[in-house]
Amino acid sequence: MKKTIVFTGGGSAGHVTPNIAIINEMDDSKWDIRYIGSKQGIEKELITKRNIPYYEISSGKLRRYLDAENVIDVFRVLKGCMEARRTLKKIKPELVFSKGGFVSVPVIIAARSLKIPILIHESDLTPGLANKISQRFATKIFTSFEETKQFFPQEKTTVIGSPIRKEILTGDAQKGREFLGFHDGRPVLTMMGGSLGAKKINEAVRESIHELTEKYQLVHLCGKGNRDESMANLPGYKQYEYVNEELADVLAATDYVITRGGSNAIFEFLALNIPMIIVPLTKKQSRGDQILNAKSFEEKGFAIMLEEEYLTPQTLTTQLENLRQQRETMQRTMAASKQGNGLQSILEEIEKV
Repeated sequence: MKKTIVFTGGGSAGHVTPNIAIINEMDDSKWDIRYIGSKQGIEKELITKRNIPYYEISSGKLRRYLDAENVIDVFRVLKGCMEARRTLKKIKPELVFSKGGFVSVPVIIAARSLKIPILIHESDLTPGLANKISQRFATKIFTSFEETKQFFPQEKTTVIGSPIRKEILTGDAQKGREFLGFHDGRPVLTMMGGSLGAKKINEAVRESIHELTEKYQLVHLCGKGNRDESMANLPGYKQYEYVNEELADVLAATDYVITRGGSNAIFEFLALNIPMIIVPLTKKQSRGDQILNAKSFEEKGFAIMLEEEYLTPQTLTTQLENLRQQRETMQRTMAASKQGNGLQSILEEIEKV
């Protein structure tokens, strides 16, 4: 007889794609998989296209600052708790797995009220507000970073790593070079700024394009609406808004990467042993989690951090040269790290329930 598991998490792709990585590896003959998310969040699109039963609830944005919307959102969260409780009573799951995000809080509170075991995973070095609230209700808490344990109850917290998409680890470098039209003679540098791109990184790359293409073959994933058609035919330079199906092959062909500091992305590069320059979102752009993620990776010898405030064409090319010189040492450190793929460990923890 199948067990039922409910996944939750949303608000951004970073709260959903790790759940998908886990779901893809679960045994359908043993598990009936359901998902509870918001009515308009990105999780709805990502989950429903995989034909996973999806249940909508109301949710309110969780803010760390005073705002009139906070009052309204309290009622949205309370409504979400009631909707989640009705849904869970109907589904009767053996387990709830949460990846955080504002929609997860009503689900966690409802699950606790029904005495359903709850597992939560925190990817960033410092927990988001949703997981800070949810920790008191959780049965077990998993983290990607060792440093994160200090923010949670020690007796129920385990450092387990980040769940890495299996398909990202199985790329073919030769297919990647063929897709890009690149040859074997020069290293491949991939710049990834997220689905919407990263304006200042895009500018720094393009302003130093001639110097970069003297040493590298450059893949520029510039984000939606950010292609520069005047550079479309430059030799050794390929720009895409984003790459989906071919991404694993592109990363297999990649020697170096420039990236934002989102935990899911940098843990994938760690698992692939790709030396990286991390340009984290600033504190004005985020809650500062990417800066702490990047500092941790730099201290462990997995990356070089370049803060956006200091990003120029000159600092970019200088740090790339430093990265080239550190490549072999960095890759040995990455390969020896135990802070990598937590997918199998998470699957084993789920099976224990």
